[in-house]
Amino acid sequence: MTNEQYQEAVDWLFVQAPNYQIDGQKAYKPGLDNIIKLCEFFGNPQEKIKCIHIGGTNGKGSSSNMLASVLQESGYKTGLYNSPHLIDFTERIKINGKNCNKEFVYQFIQKLRQLPEDIQPSFFEFTTIMAFEYFYQQGVDFAIIEVGLGGRLDSTNIITPLVSAITNVQLDHQNILGDTIEEIAGEKAGIIKNKIPVISGDEKDVVKSIIKNKAKKENAPFIDASLLKSDLKSDLKGNYQEKNIKVVLALIEELRKLNFIISDANIEKGLLNVHKSTGFIGRWFEFSQNPLTICDTAHNQAGLEYVFHQLNSINKHKHIILGFVNDKKIDDVMKILPENSEFYFAKPSIHRGRHPEDYKDLLIAAKISYKIFDSVQEAYLSAKEECTNDEMIFVGGSNFVVGEFLEKNLEIYE
Repeated sequence: MTNEQYQEAVDWLFVQAPNYQIDGQKAYKPGLDNIIKLCEFFGNPQEKIKCIHIGGTNGKGSSSNMLASVLQESGYKTGLYNSPHLIDFTERIKINGKNCNKEFVYQFIQKLRQLPEDIQPSFFEFTTIMAFEYFYQQGVDFAIIEVGLGGRLDSTNIITPLVSAITNVQLDHQNILGDTIEEIAGEKAGIIKNKIPVISGDEKDVVKSIIKNKAKKENAPFIDASLLKSDLKSDLKGNYQEKNIKVVLALIEELRKLNFIISDANIEKGLLNVHKSTGFIGRWFEFSQNPLTICDTAHNQAGLEYVFHQLNSINKHKHIILGFVNDKKIDDVMKILPENSEFYFAKPSIHRGRHPEDYKDLLIAAKISYKIFDSVQEAYLSAKEECTNDEMIFVGGSNFVVGEFLEKNLEIYE
């Protein structure tokens, strides 16, 4: 297999299957019918691996990577399924921090091309069965599976995990999951299975109540991670990681109850070496120090509030690069933009990328200092030119903005 053959195969996957990353809501296929057929076609590999299921609006990526690092530190061969990818498709499927083998991806896509006509999966369903099969073939001890979108109808919900977690519930993807916190919490709680422990990381009583009630119906032990006390730290920066660490500690405690050996030293070292162990980047990621340049993939109201609050605590003049996709509500984002900042709004290069000219009236009403760019890279080069070493640059607003920035510049960083 050549690089050209691999790229052609991945391009086929993106084009053939409805892809939420590219097409948005019209690519979303709720329900488990397709993934059930897919898994049966491949011999139900998800039933032959030990899974841990992690959902939630924000924090599921950080939590799953922190847990993976701890399990790797404990000597377990650990599979990790995250989405979306920032640069290369193989980032979605990892074992012990190494991206999925490209030869496997290529060969598996050839099999997908031969599927019966009655199975017409989405892009995410394709990648989900690919992850299950890869983890089974590679004989992982654990497969940490991150929910794609929602929970109840997400294709990952075909698994019967050892333990589940819901990091938090915030307003996001309202056009699919519902307009209220209560509705969205109900969708997230759909991953709770009969007698399988569920960890809840949310501090809001209304969310706790919904998750707890669903757990009671399923005779599933309910663990409130928000009540835990811990002074453990992670190399994943961002004040919000304190909440995610609690979720991870609660997950580990449930695994210990199942007689898996995970020492306190494994936990401490694992949390401090997430980037090295899993290759996870994108959450409060320090790209450079001179000038200080931070990336963060937070892309909804709640996530951006955390990030902007932390930016406001840094006593530097800021050059902030932001971009959004079409289905994001950004009216409220304009009300919480960091102070003491210059703004550079850019269109993400994906099909769903929203051009800042489309929301220029919001920028004018916000009374901020801003410029508009056709691409993330143009915005970054402009910010870099204007930024002095005692100032800082921030890149965010969307996974796709951060991914585009890193794709263009990560080689320089490395």
